[in-house]
Amino acid sequence: MKDKAALRTELVAALEEALAAARAAHAAAIEGATHAEAKAENDKDTRGLEQSYLARGVAQRVVDLETAVADVTRLELRTFAAGAPAAMSALVTVDEEGEEQTFFLAPAGGGTVLSSNVQVVTTSSPLGRALLGKRVDDEVELKLPGKTRAFVISAIR
Repeated sequence: MKDKAALRTELVAALEEALAAARAAHAAAIEGATHAEAKAENDKDTRGLEQSYLARGVAQRVVDLETAVADVTRLELRTFAAGAPAAMSALVTVDEEGEEQTFFLAPAGGGTVLSSNVQVVTTSSPLGRALLGKRVDDEVELKLPGKTRAFVISAIR
């Protein structure tokens, strides 16, 4: 398993890649909104308006990703002593019906799967909230629509 600094670097790189794509999409949306062909031909023609809504939405995605990159870059990587509760920057290994899975608690990038099959979870997600404050050997029950998942925490580092 990679160390936390390498995982953080990998997560920042993934977020920066998404940011570059969002910036390109934003530039394309602006071009579409201001292009001569987007000019309304009559009062029912909303192509330009729709493009401007798209540009605004993509602009917000760019801002969100810039914030995510900054938050993950600044993430303080803590060392967790035996018996310490899970908190931001923890690598939490859980056992679910004999299958082990490791989660990296981070401020952004939830759902991203990093090398060594480590999945990023944020504290705003149901799983992230459920793991926060838990300790090794604690049982975590996560109620999802139509399903309940149960984990036992086997390691926090």
